[in-house]
Amino acid sequence: MCGVALISGLLAERAELPGPFDGVQGMYWEQKVEYAALSDIGFRRRNNQDSYAIQIAGTREQWSDRGHMFLVADGMGGHAVGELASKIAADTIPHAYHKLQGQPQAASLHAAVLAGNAAINARGEMNRDFTRMGTTCTTLVVGQQGALIAHVGDSRAYRIRGERIEQLTFDHSLQWELLRQGKMSPEEIFRREPRNVITRSLGPSAQVQIDIEGPYPIRPNDVYLLCSDGLSTMVKDEEIGIAARELPPTEACRLLVDLANLRGGPDNISVVIARIGAIPPELPAEHFPEPSPTGDSHFGWIWLMSLFFAGVTLIAGEVLASPLFDRPLVGYLSKALGILAVGTLVLIKLRNRRLAAERAALPETTPGTPYRTASARMTPAFVTELANLENNLQRSAIEEGWSIEWGQHGQVFQSGKAALAEKRYSAALRDFAKAVHVLMTGIHLLRKQRDQAIRWGGKPLVGRDDPEPSGK
Repeated sequence: MCGVALISGLLAERAELPGPFDGVQGMYWEQKVEYAALSDIGFRRRNNQDSYAIQIAGTREQWSDRGHMFLVADGMGGHAVGELASKIAADTIPHAYHKLQGQPQAASLHAAVLAGNAAINARGEMNRDFTRMGTTCTTLVVGQQGALIAHVGDSRAYRIRGERIEQLTFDHSLQWELLRQGKMSPEEIFRREPRNVITRSLGPSAQVQIDIEGPYPIRPNDVYLLCSDGLSTMVKDEEIGIAARELPPTEACRLLVDLANLRGGPDNISVVIARIGAIPPELPAEHFPEPSPTGDSHFGWIWLMSLFFAGVTLIAGEVLASPLFDRPLVGYLSKALGILAVGTLVLIKLRNRRLAAERAALPETTPGTPYRTASARMTPAFVTELANLENNLQRSAIEEGWSIEWGQHGQVFQSGKAALAEKRYSAALRDFAKAVHVLMTGIHLLRKQRDQAIRWGGKPLVGRDDPEPSGK
């Protein structure tokens, strides 16, 4: 299921937060929040063990006290056990959080997740078949006190701000816990240890350790994304960031789920996206300071100045060796020194670029800061890859006779081709995403027909005869 809504209201005041949260900037009640959610069984599972919940404050008072809540849970256990665990979390946590009105949000969120753990654990103790059932859970609250996250497991919370996507949660997995301990090199950990071993979850034990992250400042146009590992395992952070940044939440959810399925869909896939709207013009616009220059940018200036002086040394050597000055020995030494300096600087630049790419791929272990970041900038390569994916999918649909709404597909497909040719990449992304989804609808229908035929002992059905699609 997929839900989309705009939330707006009349709240202009901000609550003052005491203690360590002073200075955290939240959002106005008047700022619209556009959100969407989608959960899919994937291509290899028989049931969907993921759940999600969205709790939108209906009044100014509720929003001021509780904010808006978004949750994703990924159940673990055989057959319906994981499905039950995630559903208990999605039902219990928002309800418990709402009941704790008047208490600090961080403490209330922590208590609500503990209540979810207790409910799952109690249900597991009632039935031997449900023993040690569990679920991951990532919960986000946004409001006038900022963005607050409670987290257990390896489902994730991301923030897309500007041209960066930032992972705000630490994976409670064997790989990431070993990285935190620092006893093995990151390369060895990610090469040797399995990535799907979870070290924390709700339900198996009566006690659970919960990570509370934030509150983080909220900026206009921030996009927050929660997902199960069925998405993050199959789709790169950069691709998640581009889709969530460039597309409306409903379309971004569909594209991300489609991509995960087209790359194998080995697990259930759930994604929740919330986009923070602009500050209305009648309200005072806040000043959001630009991030301070990083060490990398400082190094960039040093590298450029060093390259400049190395070039000057090289040119000076050429001049000194010329007949005008007739100092060949000094000139040759100067040129050799210049060539050596330029070569050294180029090697240093390449080495730093490689190290930066390696650092970006590995998580940090410092709480309170994004654990991993990547670029969310639109790239022609991503749009071209999506266009090629659509091309292969369309060819399969024709050859196998899928049931496709070819008229609807042809319109967005031709529009996407034109936008790509004109280098309007954002428009091309949106059109190709729609074209892929039309084709994916045919895949899902075909799978449903085949499942029904196998269930009743018949032959798998094929798609009906359809008109030929618009040619490329």
